[in-house]
Amino acid sequence: MKAMVLHAYGERLRLEERPLPIPGADEIRVRVEACAVCRTDLHVVDGELPPGKLPVVPGHEIVGIVEALGEGVEAPAIGTRVGIPWLGHTCGVCPYCRSHHENLCDDPLFTGYTRDGGFATHVVADAAFCFPLDGFTDPVAAAPMMCAGLIGWRTLKMAGEAQRIGIYGFGAAAHLIAQVCRWQGREVYAFTRAGDAKAQELALSLGARWAGSSDETPPEQLDAALIFAPVGALVPTALRGLRKGGRVVCGGIHMSDIPQFPYSILWEERQVVSVANLTREDATEFLAIAPKAGVTATTTTYPLEQANEALADLRAGRFQGAAVLVP
Repeated sequence: MKAMVLHAYGERLRLEERPLPIPGADEIRVRVEACAVCRTDLHVVDGELPPGKLPVVPGHEIVGIVEALGEGVEAPAIGTRVGIPWLGHTCGVCPYCRSHHENLCDDPLFTGYTRDGGFATHVVADAAFCFPLDGFTDPVAAAPMMCAGLIGWRTLKMAGEAQRIGIYGFGAAAHLIAQVCRWQGREVYAFTRAGDAKAQELALSLGARWAGSSDETPPEQLDAALIFAPVGALVPTALRGLRKGGRVVCGGIHMSDIPQFPYSILWEERQVVSVANLTREDATEFLAIAPKAGVTATTTTYPLEQANEALADLRAGRFQGAAVLVP
């Protein structure tokens, strides 16, 4: 098999030949058809998260075909198309796992961070954390659903019944969840980098009521704001656009420091909350909703060997939607 491997934080990935992995008990081996490139992969490669596994194969938005089963695995069957997300394993016994908050597990494994991921031709995964993709016929289009879609969905859920939704950072997650908002009858206000006309055009084409730069004031007070850009300064910016009782939901795993802000913009029961990882329930919900809502991914494809170029283009914002590696 081939894999793009990270050996040291801050370094380029190296293309390597490896033996074909053998799945252990409760695991499956998947032949990778597509793996989307997530901003979290940038945080892993750049060493912005607590140290994980090294060397490691990044990538956690994986779509592929099951081709081998480990001991004890009965499903998914060989030949099934599955998706493999960021949450790769949980302990099942800690207080969080026992209280239906497995996303906060005390002893988890994360795909492409603390276990090898999908920037490769093959990957081994815990069968219980893989999802059959019945009805998803295009692996490239399905790959961004496995994190951008799932985290976007969990972030939207934490906004509650909000009708006017501001979305800051109109990238992979935002362009998918904006379509869900439209299907649900909510209003979307898209905030992009200053001068990013292409992102604003994409947002409007996907049903956003308004699109502008993140330093602009929304034309209406918002019920909630979803922040996908890893920019802490957007928290007070978003708070200033909220109605009383509104909520800011930070959807990223990493964010620059939030600057000091006056209490007056938090007062009147406004809230700031974060999203951590995902649960299997989130995945089941979103993968059922996405086809009904007609969610489609805007993608730019790269060969596996160009993973470094894909990461660089993501960092620089040189494409709309999501980048997807295709072995």
